[in-house]
Amino acid sequence: MPEATALRTLKVGGITKFSSTDYPGKLSLVVFVQGCPWRCGYCHNPHLQTRTTDAPITWASVLHLLRQRVGFIDAVVFSGGEATIDPALSSAIDEVRQLGFAVGLHTACIYPRQLQAILPKLDWVGFDIKAPFHRYPVVTGKADSGQHIQACTQMILASGVDYECRTTVHPALLSSEDIVNLAYDLSVMGVANYAIQLFRSLGCLDTNLQTSLPNDYLDATTLQALQDIFPKFTFRQNH
Repeated sequence: MPEATALRTLKVGGITKFSSTDYPGKLSLVVFVQGCPWRCGYCHNPHLQTRTTDAPITWASVLHLLRQRVGFIDAVVFSGGEATIDPALSSAIDEVRQLGFAVGLHTACIYPRQLQAILPKLDWVGFDIKAPFHRYPVVTGKADSGQHIQACTQMILASGVDYECRTTVHPALLSSEDIVNLAYDLSVMGVANYAIQLFRSLGCLDTNLQTSLPNDYLDATTLQALQDIFPKFTFRQNH
């Protein structure tokens, strides 16, 4: 569970000063928040999974940098880790909005109560659906990790916020059939903007995943089926 104490400053594990890919259509600064309860084998930010006593970057220094970026960037994206784990996230969003920036969030939909509280403050959400809901523990390494995914997805869709739903795929974790079945389930829920991202080895600690993807994984027939399901579908081979 997220920490109970509210009067904290955001625990920042790192930042990207300029990004054109983390918030579609906007130049953003990305804030990587420490902490995640899951242990996905393909995670390329494993150094952010643990919340340390002293964060390597202070939130005050991030605000100072943002004041210097007014007029040069469009948005701030809170990523992780899992940003919603931090009890200071809501107040950090408020401070960013006061500077005039749009606010984006990357989330794995782990904490529905925290997500519900901040959704009205967000301009865009990129949310990860990691697998068919019953197969979540295979990807995350945690039992019952899929229990809140549908509720969080429905919250995001009902809020009216701009979003992208995406899944990172690897044949050791998800077959082509798994992916198409998941896509149908998401479409029935109302997801209209979906992206598939091929696994990349950057930061990956799971040696079982550090192999080249077979050429026939996600063939043209599978990709066409996915494109036919959603009004907007994106396939990312490099992300």
